[in-house]
Amino acid sequence: MVKAVVLRETGGPEVLQFEEVSLEAPGPGMVTVSHRAIGLNFIDTYHRSGLYPLPLPTGIGMEAAGVVQAVGAGVDLAEGDRVAYCSAGFGAYAEAINLPAERLVRIPQGIDFEQAAAALLKGQTVEYLLQRTYPLKAGETCLFHAAAGGVGLLFGQWASALGATVIGTVGSAEKAELASAHGYHHVINYREQDVAAAVLEITGGEKLPVVYDGVGRDTFAASLDCLRPRGLMVSFGNVSGAPEPLDLQLLSTKGSLYITRPTLFSYTADAAALQQSSRDVFSRVADGTLRVEINQRYSLDQVQQAHRDLEGRATSGSSVLIP
Repeated sequence: MVKAVVLRETGGPEVLQFEEVSLEAPGPGMVTVSHRAIGLNFIDTYHRSGLYPLPLPTGIGMEAAGVVQAVGAGVDLAEGDRVAYCSAGFGAYAEAINLPAERLVRIPQGIDFEQAAAALLKGQTVEYLLQRTYPLKAGETCLFHAAAGGVGLLFGQWASALGATVIGTVGSAEKAELASAHGYHHVINYREQDVAAAVLEITGGEKLPVVYDGVGRDTFAASLDCLRPRGLMVSFGNVSGAPEPLDLQLLSTKGSLYITRPTLFSYTADAAALQQSSRDVFSRVADGTLRVEINQRYSLDQVQQAHRDLEGRATSGSSVLIP
């Protein structure tokens, strides 16, 4: 038996139940991972609320780091190996879990469990956004919403290291300072400034080739207004809720804009792509290009409060659950 968070119905944070569950020996191709740190991500709230439906009852959580505790047949891992994952299935909010070995990545020396659990999903998100969805180049200018969040802080550092000019949006002076310390050249406080007008001023009227928007409803219209003709809107999340249905004619009137709705799972579905993406992330953590800011830590039985804080925008940087 292990302790785990179980989701039996969708709803608010109160539906997250901390229980004892059984854990069988791993079968062929599977391993048991004993968790040391668990990543807290906004997508977890989508699964809990039912925005992204899961079959119920279910475990919840997608990202964690730990030690291989047991291995099934045909597995190229050994007991004691340090591993992490973020696209291996659901149920990371647990002391231990059985997972397919092919979806695990080894944690390099010099990176600890908390760093791995805080950086892998967010880092792989940044990797595909700026290396594959829109390959950001030196000299280009981009906009990223929620710059002081876990993904945002990694994005600012990585994009800045590429030589891009990075504009971020935040909701407070404190978060503006945090974003500025993590690669953002210009920070817009959306509570005090009109985002599209500020972007127009920053770019000298040129606007932007790309906007990365993980916020959704609250920022969607402004994001489109920030794009130059034939610019790309990358809508990759719904922190504030899903945007209203889009009239495609709007893309025409605003300058033949493009829009995409990518997911990490499409970009790491192939095992080779998963391993390459994780290497790209961990190498940048190891060489100091990416500083992982873990600003909140919760015990696993504090999961309800962790979700309240995350949805209430009371967090900055990354958060981890400790089993």
